[in-house]
Amino acid sequence: MDLNPSYKDMKSTKKSMLLCCKLYVSESRNHTALDSIERAARLDGETVIVNKFEDRAYNRIGYTLVSYIVHDSTGNIIYSPLQRTLQSMVEAAYEAIDLALQCGAHPRLGVVDDIVFHPLAQASLDEAASFAKMAAADIANKFQVPVFLYDSAHPMGKPLDIIRRELGYYRPNFMGNQWSGWDMPEVLPEKPDVGPTMVSRARGIVMIGARPWVSMYNIPIVSTDISATRRIARMVSARGGGLPTVQTMGLFHGEDSTEIACMLLEPNRIGAEQVQYQVEMLAAQEGLDVEKGYFTDFSPDMIIEKYLKLISGDESH
Repeated sequence: MDLNPSYKDMKSTKKSMLLCCKLYVSESRNHTALDSIERAARLDGETVIVNKFEDRAYNRIGYTLVSYIVHDSTGNIIYSPLQRTLQSMVEAAYEAIDLALQCGAHPRLGVVDDIVFHPLAQASLDEAASFAKMAAADIANKFQVPVFLYDSAHPMGKPLDIIRRELGYYRPNFMGNQWSGWDMPEVLPEKPDVGPTMVSRARGIVMIGARPWVSMYNIPIVSTDISATRRIARMVSARGGGLPTVQTMGLFHGEDSTEIACMLLEPNRIGAEQVQYQVEMLAAQEGLDVEKGYFTDFSPDMIIEKYLKLISGDESH
């Protein structure tokens, strides 16, 4: 039986069966390291970086990668260029970055802190979850790092924020408002889903998940009063009795401001405008000014559009 798709089918697959991978790395200040990671991303031209978001204060970068998936006759994923690209980027990150020397105003538990897969176009969440589990096994086995699965990639659908809370992700460990290195025991208190229970202080651990589209929206607060910013962040969040499907963190952002980093789990239900309004209202009660928030990535439609433009340019050469 021929499992290889025809040229016509492959062209269709490249435009319809798409996965978006967001790769978050705990580094944005070392440009040599970032250059190395991005060179690794270019080894396979069939994976496209459609966006990267660097934040120097957080010392963190997010890459948005898109490629296609190929199935066998039974519907199982047998190939995606994302697999090789992701491994190459992770390897470059581990070679260039030492978590023990890292510091930033954003939480981190690993050099490669988080990898999440979103289905795009005609791909399904089940396919994103299946690929996430494949990626987790690859990374855990090749690099000997503990991997925690979350959301649709987890056997019980365990949410990312609960896993992070269990591992102390949200507690600053340096200067009261910064995160630096790995300061927990080298033997994990919670057993990872894949990989060893021993942690390398140079690499840390990795979270890998699959979920429907999530929007990341950050709102600057013109104040260094981190306590007030955290109060507002909590009141806005679902956990604090605020807006449903909204998760938040109040963080320092540079020398003269703070920021509320928002994760909108169902952006079509509770969007950025509602979150912005709520933050402005609560900040006014604290006597604080608020700037207009910003997204850290494009919308799914824009990501697909950018991907298709980039691959059509490659195919025309």
